[in-house]
Amino acid sequence: MKTITIGNSSLLSSRLSYGCMRIADKEGDAQSDARGRKAVIAAYEAGYTLFDHADIYGSSRSETVFGQVLKEVSGMRDRVILASKCGIRMCGDPVAGAPYRFDFSAEHIVRSCEGSLSRLGVEQIDIYQLHRPDYLMCPEEVADAFSALKQAGKVREFGVSNFRPSQVAVLQKACPMRLVVHQVEISLAHQSCLDDGTLDQCLAEGMTPLAWSPLAGGLLGDGAHRLLPLQEAYRTEAVALALAKIAQAHGVSRTAVALAWLLKHPSRIVPIIGSTDPARIRDAVSADTVELSREEWYSLLEAARGERLP
Repeated sequence: MKTITIGNSSLLSSRLSYGCMRIADKEGDAQSDARGRKAVIAAYEAGYTLFDHADIYGSSRSETVFGQVLKEVSGMRDRVILASKCGIRMCGDPVAGAPYRFDFSAEHIVRSCEGSLSRLGVEQIDIYQLHRPDYLMCPEEVADAFSALKQAGKVREFGVSNFRPSQVAVLQKACPMRLVVHQVEISLAHQSCLDDGTLDQCLAEGMTPLAWSPLAGGLLGDGAHRLLPLQEAYRTEAVALALAKIAQAHGVSRTAVALAWLLKHPSRIVPIIGSTDPARIRDAVSADTVELSREEWYSLLEAARGERLP
């Protein structure tokens, strides 16, 4: 796979990232853990070098399963970029009756980071991100937490996820370090980032966009798997037909073309692949070989929107 530099950092990443949200079940059993480890190893062997985590994935077990792989595969830690996120607190945490919420307090950020480090079995996380915007965020408090983690050598670089451009700007103004990534949902089924200023800001500030659900939960690829509630309303029939036509012309899968559509954007989007099927993990890599023309790119956009551009 080709590589790109992440943001304004020195981190060099594969053009696709592997997302670890589904490599562990919250209940935890030997069979699901083995399936998760197999998926991670398939991604690593296929050339993925950026692995995406969050402290809540698999009720924190995804990081634990990944940490087991790092112990099993010699030299893997030195060849990969580890990214994780914090800030979402589930119902009942830390006491019964506590609501689902977001928490960017310095105490929670630092504690969450230390928990991720322990579960992953590493001394440093390469990219640490805030997961979803906390309406009570104090930018200066976040900046203090980030600075403490960086000075302690626990985190190399920082970023955000699911922020509005204005929220990114407010946080960046307070932070002494550059934010290097912004992780958001981007796909042919969800293109709001093209129009809401997110990708424009990434271009202007040198941030790398990380695209979660780049295949709309599988709707754009080989079939839907565990859609999020909002994704159940996506209508992808027309764009799926357009993808199939272009895929046939290029001799690749629909998945590869849907991902190549993202790769063509000048902001250098890094799609995050979330499948646990080794065959699908490997197939996605072929997107890196597909160069869509402008005409093909816009024809897919038109099919996805169901109307001509204005």
